[in-house]
Amino acid sequence: MLSSRSFVRRLAQRLRAAAARAPAADGFVLVAVLWILGGLATLAGIYAVYVVNAAAGLSVDRDRLQAEASMSGAIELTAYYLGAVEPATRPSSGTFTFQLGGRGIAVSFVSEAARIDLNTAPKELLAGLFRGLGAAPDDAEYYADRIEGWRKQSDVEIESRDKEIAAYRAAGLAYDPRQHAFNSVQELWLVLGLPPALVERAMPYITVFSGMPSVNVIDAAPEVLGALPGMSPDRLYDLLNRRKARPLDAPAILASLGAAQGTATTLASHAFRVRIGMTLAQGRQVAGEAVILLIENAPEPYRVLSWTDGFDG
Repeated sequence: MLSSRSFVRRLAQRLRAAAARAPAADGFVLVAVLWILGGLATLAGIYAVYVVNAAAGLSVDRDRLQAEASMSGAIELTAYYLGAVEPATRPSSGTFTFQLGGRGIAVSFVSEAARIDLNTAPKELLAGLFRGLGAAPDDAEYYADRIEGWRKQSDVEIESRDKEIAAYRAAGLAYDPRQHAFNSVQELWLVLGLPPALVERAMPYITVFSGMPSVNVIDAAPEVLGALPGMSPDRLYDLLNRRKARPLDAPAILASLGAAQGTATTLASHAFRVRIGMTLAQGRQVAGEAVILLIENAPEPYRVLSWTDGFDG
């Protein structure tokens, strides 16, 4: 079966041949026909482009469906695995792989307690993080104060609340501090006085889902461990070496922290960050990430708190 473009091309060739044999008086008719055929050829080209774009759009939709199905399966399996273990013995991190629809999917999970919670972390822990990320000590204290001013309940310390609001208005900002819990780590961009570059560096180490004032020292990044009050370079070096040992001796690790153990724990929170990597059709690599909250003794065993994938950026 001929395509529309091939049909138009062949018809044009036949008409040109007929024009060469036709009397001169009939030439103007053939010229008009050729102009029409030229227009048809243009329309055929536009239609071909439309078909190609439509096929590409369908391919993207198919990949999105595959990615969402793979992420859903990974989250379900992670929640089932963690929910089947008693909280006291539940692992705070782990990895596994599985097959779905002929695709290999790699999954890793880690407790949100490995991050610093913007809503529950003490000021000293927040200031320690900013110092470790390059802020001067006085500046780090100021940034921690501004976070406390953002999250502080509006029904307490009225004088302090009004002072914080006045600072935002004096800075020319078109909004007041929330004076309630952070809903998202992205709100940190709105906190008065924090340099954007510092906020960007802090993003991998903060959360609003842990609900714990302490940090899990088994899974936390070195930048988070260095933020613990009383943590010295020597203690940090010793802790990182101890974590490489298997099996881990959690009580011994905590005891080795000295003064830094006040905001340290080896327990997992009820929220876990799940990272998923998969290969879709045509070899496309897609990564996704979700935060889930495990719910004990409830009809709903878990809840998705956050979801991003390669299609969402």
